[in-house]
Amino acid sequence: MEAGNISRVRRVCIWRHIFMVPFVITFALAGLVFQPQPAHAVLEINITEGVVEPLPIALSQFVDGSSGLGDTARNINDVISANLIRSGLFAPIDPAAFIERIENIDLAPQFDDWRKINAQALVTGRVTLQNDGRLRTEFRLWDIIANEQMTGQQFVTNTDNWRRVAHVISDAIYERLTGEKGYFDTQIVFVEESGPKDARVKRLALMDQDGANMRYLTNGSDLVLTPRFSPSNQEITYMSYGDGFQPRVYLLNILTGERGIVGDFPGMTFSPRFSPDGQRIIMSLQTGGNTNIYTMDLRSRRTTRLTNTAAIDTGPSFSPDGERVTFESDRGGVQQIYVMSADGTNQQRISFGQGRYGTPVWSPRGDLIAFTKVVQGRFLIGVMRPDGSGERILTEGFHNEGPTWSPNGRVLMFFREIPGADGGPQIWSVDLTGRNERRVGTPTFASDPSWSPLTN
Repeated sequence: MEAGNISRVRRVCIWRHIFMVPFVITFALAGLVFQPQPAHAVLEINITEGVVEPLPIALSQFVDGSSGLGDTARNINDVISANLIRSGLFAPIDPAAFIERIENIDLAPQFDDWRKINAQALVTGRVTLQNDGRLRTEFRLWDIIANEQMTGQQFVTNTDNWRRVAHVISDAIYERLTGEKGYFDTQIVFVEESGPKDARVKRLALMDQDGANMRYLTNGSDLVLTPRFSPSNQEITYMSYGDGFQPRVYLLNILTGERGIVGDFPGMTFSPRFSPDGQRIIMSLQTGGNTNIYTMDLRSRRTTRLTNTAAIDTGPSFSPDGERVTFESDRGGVQQIYVMSADGTNQQRISFGQGRYGTPVWSPRGDLIAFTKVVQGRFLIGVMRPDGSGERILTEGFHNEGPTWSPNGRVLMFFREIPGADGGPQIWSVDLTGRNERRVGTPTFASDPSWSPLTN
């Protein structure tokens, strides 16, 4: 490798290795079939907690392999480009700078032409309409430095499923260049809010991680709060206040629309979440003036009490291995973050900074806990290690709250309130560097986001 290619010092480290893909994956839910092609060298970005300089990548316009697919080809390109930009790790090069125009993706590109515009990776692709009416999308990822193909894949699906194909391709590019799973083929469930500030209608809504394909899951007749995905990606647990303002915890199957009551609980119920195996729900229940943390086995409906204090213990979240739970409590006189074993033993406080800490959520990687922190009226979103060390603030704003992790543990979404009489909550994202902060567009106000596992 030439010295000029590693001038970015420790921020972006590039190396090569052989990676063969020996399997075929079928996405049964969406009818999406993945067919790998031979892979060779791999260019990688070394992601650390420091600032990562975006990798220059060229996205050649996908070739229309059949008559009339030009719009689909452009749409796929646009979604891939937007995904990579939002990650903060990639800098797609302006197509106006391209020297070579790719017309046949089966031929190797003119590597010198791409090096001249500082591209270190190149994506080429083609869309074709098969005889059975389905869309075939192919793409290749090229290492411009090594003059080699890194990976090639093709997907067959219904023509109206092109957007998901673009997300899956984005994930493949992300994984080959970072060595970690992507997060683009995912969804967000959230509370959609509309109407005047003093009479908001709140409905459960579902959208792709980029804000597209939004649809409603409830009709707004009941107040809904804190939706959370199951590990299987098929169910959501949430709270609802219906007739008599009686709190109930529901399970909603997002594929069938079927809804069932987990239980009716006397008093208030807060923040239900699934265990990593999807067999239990953990939540806080208010009984006798105290608020403590309980688990419920979804098969037997048996509840188990984990905390027993005169304080308010709430906001529980399992570690990804299911062995521990983080939660918030004011048992020490002020709201702080605690960690305990999954059976309720070994309860230990881990936050000791100034202000109040709440809404702890364990990273799917297991290495960090995200939280909301309030200091002198400032609302901060930060992360710390499970032992409380390494606290870092990622962002602050007017009433930030409710962090949720991407499935690869590299990005957080949260909601931020817009002040004023006409204000309301909006969903934002920020990565672990704290430098890549973006708003996630929704048609109306939105709060309480929850990120799904990878769709496939």
